[in-house]
Amino acid sequence: MSLLEIKDLTQLFSGLCAVSELNLSLDERELVGLIGPNGAGKTTVFNIVSGYYQPSQGDIRFQGQSLAGLKPHKVSALGISRTFQNIRLWKEMSVLDNILVAQHYNLGYGLGGLFFRTPRYLKREKDIRHHAMELLEIFKIDKYAEEKPSNLPYGMQRKVEIVRALSADPKLLLLDEPAAGLQATDVSELIELIRWVFEQFDLTIWMIEHQMKVVMSLCSRISVIDFGRLIATGTPEEIQQNHEVIKAYLGDDQI
Repeated sequence: MSLLEIKDLTQLFSGLCAVSELNLSLDERELVGLIGPNGAGKTTVFNIVSGYYQPSQGDIRFQGQSLAGLKPHKVSALGISRTFQNIRLWKEMSVLDNILVAQHYNLGYGLGGLFFRTPRYLKREKDIRHHAMELLEIFKIDKYAEEKPSNLPYGMQRKVEIVRALSADPKLLLLDEPAAGLQATDVSELIELIRWVFEQFDLTIWMIEHQMKVVMSLCSRISVIDFGRLIATGTPEEIQQNHEVIKAYLGDDQI
């Protein structure tokens, strides 16, 4: 059984079709790319999978369970985390607090525990703080734990966002254009970071990326969509030579 199965997925916005009858699957321990021209529907697919949109038609199953109707926090609790094309850190909170908030779905205590500071509350708060600091140390950014993300360089903010997503212990990590806005030196560092995360953490990574250097360096398999439809899937080498992919990116008059 696949880790994630997308069947006949369709998304309409006011009659406009952003995603059309999309069928895709991801297996455990894969690093897979999703590419396509601007406006192809890539981020819409991620928004549906992570619960921000509800599909007009079709189904998505994660570890055999349908995600239909689930809100983002419920999807996260099942084991799917994501980053965003435009960084969405709480910039006036500390780096550490950003990581702590991402673990809210798994606190294990209610309002009573919070107000009365029960033993369960105290233990869970200690545990999640330890987990957050452990991740920050692994990624060598623990010295910025009390810093506001808005005071950090853009590349460092990207790293914090990835740490925040990993703090929820996902089985599937969605990376939406992680190289967006990065300088060339930061992109090379990002490639090594993603490769390291994939090798060290027990998860599947599905990434959207426009920088082909990133996708071709990291992904064992790539899917290509255009106007919301799947037009190709294959290895990086196969995708680079695919006529339909070249046509989608360059247009008929350029091939």
